[in-house]
Amino acid sequence: MKHLLIVEDDAENNQMIAEYLETQGYKCTQAYSGSEGKLLFEMQSFDLVLLDLMLPGIGGDELVSLFSRKTPVIVLSARSGLDSKVQVLSDGAEDYICKPFDLRELLVRIQVQLRRQNRKMEEGHSMEEGHSMEERPSMEGKSPMEASSAADWKGSECAYHYREWTLNPDTWEMTAGGVPVVLTKHEFLILELLIRNPKRVFSKQMIYEYAWGEDYLAEDKTINVHISNIRSKLKESGTDAYIQTVWGMGFKLC
Repeated sequence: MKHLLIVEDDAENNQMIAEYLETQGYKCTQAYSGSEGKLLFEMQSFDLVLLDLMLPGIGGDELVSLFSRKTPVIVLSARSGLDSKVQVLSDGAEDYICKPFDLRELLVRIQVQLRRQNRKMEEGHSMEEGHSMEERPSMEGKSPMEASSAADWKGSECAYHYREWTLNPDTWEMTAGGVPVVLTKHEFLILELLIRNPKRVFSKQMIYEYAWGEDYLAEDKTINVHISNIRSKLKESGTDAYIQTVWGMGFKLC
């Protein structure tokens, strides 16, 4: 049974969502403040989080990046502005639903995220069983990764290394020049793709479909925002220039 965390300060809405999802076969744990939600998240294991933004204690905006490092997050908010949506999705949320919403729509979106999560886990297990880190294939339907200098890149049993970067997919942690860099889940997956294929140019569509696991929208600016955020986080280590923009094509490492 999938375990969901509902972080919503409106007691009536929280209870209504929990009761409906429980009739659909989910186990629900309820929190009524950001502080309570954070405590429960640290104490228990969840398959998905439903998160309101306007919460007492710790605001939902502050919790998105924390929760999304380990668990898919669907934001439920009365904020309908584009800026709010872009910021929350950039921070790592998988989906954003504006209030009021139909519970049937919420259910379908939860099912989509859980299916996607299961697919990623299955693909990860398959890759671990059939390939060493150096032999891992690139995305399905794409050409194999290009060879690169062993001095630039190498895969180990639990980490990827590229110049001064170390990326650990088991712990979702990164260091640059020995300094920890806090990344959202999508930022981590973008770098994982690039570091596994350092000499290859990836289009925005290829990056999006790898990191989000869904079809790319041509007008979407998400990749530019995420690349900009990653570079900002890497400036302190002086390694932000490792990510090269190939104009009209996409991004690669240099």
